[in-house]
Amino acid sequence: MPLMGVSGGGGRDDALDAATMRRLLDVGRSLVSELDLESLLQAVLEAARDLTSARYAALGVLNERRDGLERFLTLGIDPVAHRRIGDLPRGHGVLGVLISDPRPLRLADVGSHPQSYGFPTQHPPMTGFLGVPVRIRDAVYGNLYLTDKLTGEFTEQDEAAVVVLSEWAGFAIENARLYRDATERRDELQRAVAAFEAALTVARAVGGETELDRILELIVKRGRALLGARSMFVALEAGGQLTISAVAGDLDRAFEQRTMPLEGSAAAGSFDQRRALHLVGLPGEPVVPLPGVEAAAALIVPLMFRGSSFGVLCALDPASGAERFSKDDERVLEAFASSAATAVATGRNVAQERARRATEASESERRRWARELHDETLQDMASLKLILSTARRSGDPQVVSRILGEAVEQITEGIAALRHLINDLRPPILDAAGVQPAIEHLAARVTATTGLPIALDLDLAYAAGRAATRLSPQLEDTLYRVVQEALTNVVKHAGAGRVTVSICEHGDLVDLRVADDGVGIASMNTSASGFGLIGIRERIEIVGGTLAVGSGPGGGTELRASLPVSRASEPASAAGSGDAIARLPASPDSRRPAQ
Repeated sequence: MPLMGVSGGGGRDDALDAATMRRLLDVGRSLVSELDLESLLQAVLEAARDLTSARYAALGVLNERRDGLERFLTLGIDPVAHRRIGDLPRGHGVLGVLISDPRPLRLADVGSHPQSYGFPTQHPPMTGFLGVPVRIRDAVYGNLYLTDKLTGEFTEQDEAAVVVLSEWAGFAIENARLYRDATERRDELQRAVAAFEAALTVARAVGGETELDRILELIVKRGRALLGARSMFVALEAGGQLTISAVAGDLDRAFEQRTMPLEGSAAAGSFDQRRALHLVGLPGEPVVPLPGVEAAAALIVPLMFRGSSFGVLCALDPASGAERFSKDDERVLEAFASSAATAVATGRNVAQERARRATEASESERRRWARELHDETLQDMASLKLILSTARRSGDPQVVSRILGEAVEQITEGIAALRHLINDLRPPILDAAGVQPAIEHLAARVTATTGLPIALDLDLAYAAGRAATRLSPQLEDTLYRVVQEALTNVVKHAGAGRVTVSICEHGDLVDLRVADDGVGIASMNTSASGFGLIGIRERIEIVGGTLAVGSGPGGGTELRASLPVSRASEPASAAGSGDAIARLPASPDSRRPAQ
């Protein structure tokens, strides 16, 4: 059995001619510049075959235990022959010699080696063999195998060239693996930063958004972009039912607000066990996270807050085309879902608190109206009954006449009081003539009852003839009620000597400003009764407006609101408005206190 070896050191270099050295330098430069590991391994095979004129080249990558081959890459064998051969070598026979004794091995006939097992039935015939280990520092990474030199047997120069090439390959492979590791760490860091930014966006939404629907919409849009999913939905649980509250991506928006039983659904596994759940469908068989929702792959994570689940966040189909979501995707979505759950829970608490405050304020208003009716109207009527009973018992015409005069006067005052109460509940002028006359009437009434001067600067397009229709009823109601509540706060809490009310419509917005010269917002107790600032903010948000309340330029308090314009669908009737104005209630008696 011919067995030829090459000694290390200068003997190896002496075996290489100048042309081969130049070729090795060129190959080395190209290898160390290649950063993709798979491309690099293929380049090593091509360089080895080119340097030695071998018909076949292979690279066996060792497993972690260094006792067998984990991968076996080949060059020169076509795909059809690959399929005929079957399983690739695992490191037995002559290949195993280099694994147990990693030194260059050159054979004239590989089949004559004592440890040769021969070849599989469909394997092409091979004779000459050259094997060289590839080292990374002191560890063997794998082995280069070359067979069937086209011009005869492998020479000492071939062996020397492949030994040098294997050293280049070792450096290049280590460089590519370091680059791959650095790239993976960079990508992981980028995903972590993206997850943090998405979570931070949702966290900021809690401070900037009060509407739960908006928070849920933000979660699915940010989560889908973060994970690279085709679709995403969030479903909240209540009474054993899951309601899809928001969707993003390719999923049909008709699924929003659809309610279905939690029990028996795939999402129940994630919800009940409080862990991430991967769903991967077979070819032609989609997965179904919830009834009616189908996908090739899904990743479901629970929304957890203070140890309990209250919903699920589900990503559908990786946008990359991958068969399933990865473990990295799972970690990212779990971290994101944690922040999302806090945002949803906070949004729910805000909604509940607003509902509670609105209920309390509404009850406070009802108590005020009941007190008004009891203390004034009911007592006035009881007094009137007593006066009329006295008149009925009296036989003196003069006494009866005096009593009836007192009764008429008391009835007149009662009518004025009821008119005042009706105006507070719903002023007829608002429906009849619009918000500008209604606010003018309101300001005159407040000034008459409190003595507080109110300067008005009202410029609305319909009142000025620049628009064919009035503002929509909802927007007119909002403007009137905001001004009414703001003036009530000023009267009760500001201690002001003057108030300015300005409403200006320009383009698509209506700007409202109420400013006073009182004690300032910091000293005002604006939650003493009624809706106050809470009601003002809620009214403005309902119509899509914004509100800012703070100190005025010269002291006092300034309320500023900006509301989008919306108009009534039909023009107001001039005749109808005139008839209604004729029926407007008289100004209240100046002796009555401010409401």
